[in-house]
Amino acid sequence: MIQGEFNSRGELFFEVGLLSADGEIILVMALLDTGFTGWLAIDSQDADSLGWVCDNEPQDMQTAQGEARFNLYEGTVVIEGEEFTVEVLGGNELVNVLLGVLWLRTKRLVVDFLGGMLTLG
Repeated sequence: MIQGEFNSRGELFFEVGLLSADGEIILVMALLDTGFTGWLAIDSQDADSLGWVCDNEPQDMQTAQGEARFNLYEGTVVIEGEEFTVEVLGGNELVNVLLGVLWLRTKRLVVDFLGGMLTLG
């Protein structure tokens, strides 16, 4: 189980590892976005710098801000020492690494704003 934190806007952040192609684990704070139905979204430049391979042609997808074009990557996320190879959406100008709701199929989310507790595991 990993501990998360709330920011001043009440958004949910968790520290996860991103496994680069050369085996290095890069720790990042990722925003849990319940409006994102995938596994992981990251800026394409960051995905490229991790050495993740783009799977195919960019695809247009609907987002909260309208339609956007995303590259599809296969990437590895490390949570509690466990590696998960997942489909990753790579977009332009993504400010945060996003964890999508598919994680909630494998991990239990506990949110207690009043108690200041946030866990995923």
